[in-house]
Amino acid sequence: PVIETGVGNCTIFVDESADLDMATRIVINAKTQRPSVCNAAESLVVHAKIADEFLPKLQNEINKVHEVEFRADERSLKALSAGIPATDEDFGMEFLDYILSVKTVDNLDEAIEHINTYSSRHSESIVTHDYFNAQKFQDEIDAAAVYVNASTRFTDGFVFGLGAEIGISTQKLHARGPMGLEALTSTKYLIDGCGQ
Repeated sequence: PVIETGVGNCTIFVDESADLDMATRIVINAKTQRPSVCNAAESLVVHAKIADEFLPKLQNEINKVHEVEFRADERSLKALSAGIPATDEDFGMEFLDYILSVKTVDNLDEAIEHINTYSSRHSESIVTHDYFNAQKFQDEIDAAAVYVNASTRFTDGFVFGLGAEIGISTQKLHARGPMGLEALTSTKYLIDGCGQ
């Protein structure tokens, strides 16, 4: 078996019930703090009911920190003041740069399907005030770390309390997520019995 530290195509989904100020702060942190790392957000999925309000707000605020290129689907482009049409490859790309792919969806199921299609299984996040949507997202998204109302930038061995980080495994055998020294150790069980 090989432990592989995978690429990070991380996505944030802004749900219709999201606090848009919170969502803006989370996306800005996840995209601009260190865009060249594996836990930086590369893709944004936005619920159609809030896209027209949220996307211009985000674009205005994020560009105060650093200019970000938006590669967006047709629906998202209508809400943005600047951007270029996204390709299917853009949604699965780890840009490692100030570039963000953007997709507008009609509901949570469409968001989950999109993310599970293009995700690298590293870290995904939902911004929402809907408890059931948060639970469904965490249940159905297949990733090493699945967040509610938090930046994907938290996926880190040191932050998770694992000591010096070896890497982030996106595999399911046997270590997954941030890895510290314990992920490289094997276990030997010593069992005492009394005639069982």
